Amino acid sequence: MTKRNRYSAEFKAKVALEGIREELTLAELSRKYSVHPNMIGNRKRTAI
Repeated sequence: MTKRNRYSAEFKAKVALEGIREELTLAELSRKYSVHPNMIGNRKRTAI
């Protein structure tokens, strides 16, 4: 069983801001940060 990742508030904010800027797609951001695209979308909606 794998260990669950815990992301810092700073990391979450950084990823959400990049998602809001929409310079990269969610798929590109998810590959860049090794997170699921749904996490980025959820963080974007939470931040807005």
